[in-house]
Amino acid sequence: MKKNEIIIRDPYILLYEGKYYMYGTRSLTTWSKADGFDCYVSDDLQEWEGPFEVFHKPETFFATEKYWAPECYEYHGAFYILATFASESECTQMYILKSDSPLGSFKVHSKRVTPEGWACIDGTMYIENEVPYLIFSHTFEDIRHGEMCAVQLADDLTEATGETFKLFEGTDAKWNRPIPFAKEVCGIEEPAYFTDGPGIIKLKSGKLGMTWSGWGECGYAIGLAISDNGTLRGPWRQQDEPVFPLNGGHGMVFTDKENNRRFVLHYPDTHFKETPSFRNLIVEDETIRFED
Repeated sequence: MKKNEIIIRDPYILLYEGKYYMYGTRSLTTWSKADGFDCYVSDDLQEWEGPFEVFHKPETFFATEKYWAPECYEYHGAFYILATFASESECTQMYILKSDSPLGSFKVHSKRVTPEGWACIDGTMYIENEVPYLIFSHTFEDIRHGEMCAVQLADDLTEATGETFKLFEGTDAKWNRPIPFAKEVCGIEEPAYFTDGPGIIKLKSGKLGMTWSGWGECGYAIGLAISDNGTLRGPWRQQDEPVFPLNGGHGMVFTDKENNRRFVLHYPDTHFKETPSFRNLIVEDETIRFED
């Protein structure tokens, strides 16, 4: 199938042994009951095979909805998916799944790796000085200004260790606007701000960059935060303008088979019409740019 026939949110690409594996949130079950994750496989990012179900809810697993944003990593000889889960009685939280193959089947591997009682989504893994960290969004359901946070993971990825620390707030970015549907959808009266879809990139200057999604003038958008000292703890500063402002988001950086830097996001941000959109990525000293 062609990439524009694949309807998913939050696309994530793993390149392994010459093949591209693409994971994402099933669009049709994003806002309803859900029970698994799929993967699509390609040689060229144009023609894809699948979907192949790589994880299906075990009978004893609590989550019945919000199976969101799976990211797959090869790490220490195995494959791990970081993903968001929830149920009618429990808020969004993150677990790590494990498999011997990028096509699964994946099994629940970790304890909950986000703080108890926090509504948390969209985790990505970053390794700094050989130590794995989980970066995730502490969402507006808890914190109206939204936060991007991080916590150290155990070396075997079975649990979080140490204290969670805040990286930045959604209101730190001048371009980020209150979401327009907070009252209608969530019953929230006061202004509420997205912070989701984090992705790490090294800038040409050696500084650490983070793409993340919020709500801009034209809807869902992607901004860039920069840690000038090159460390996860920052401090982080925000670019004044989004790097992708046009109703698409939750992107990630990857390197293709020709060693080119690429970026993939879902576009448009319209329910049941989201497709993976690939862009050439230009990395500069202080920012990034996309080309079609």
